[in-house]
Amino acid sequence: MANTVKVHIPGELRAQVGSQNEIELQGGSIKEVLGVLAERYPVLGKRLFGADGKINRFVNVYLNDEDIRFLENLDTTIGDGDEISIVPAIAGG
Repeated sequence: MANTVKVHIPGELRAQVGSQNEIELQGGSIKEVLGVLAERYPVLGKRLFGADGKINRFVNVYLNDEDIRFLENLDTTIGDGDEISIVPAIAGG
C-alpha cells in the first residue's frame, strides 16, 4: 500500500506546478514520489532529474528535514504522513 506524503515546493519552482506550495502524493520511496511529481509536471521533472535519472546535483531533497543523501538517497522509504522538501542549491559569489 502506498503512503501519502506532502511535497513542499519552494518559491522558485512553484511556477512549474501551478503556483502550489505543497502537493500530496503517494508512493513507497522518494524515487516513486518524485517520479510521480515529474510525470505530472514535466518541466519540474527536467529541473529535478538529469538524463541519467539521478537528482541533479544542484537540487537537495529532504525527508522530514533529513538530507536523503545521508539516508538511502532515492531508495529511501517513506511513511504515511512524511514530508519531502525540495531545495534548489543557491550559489553565491
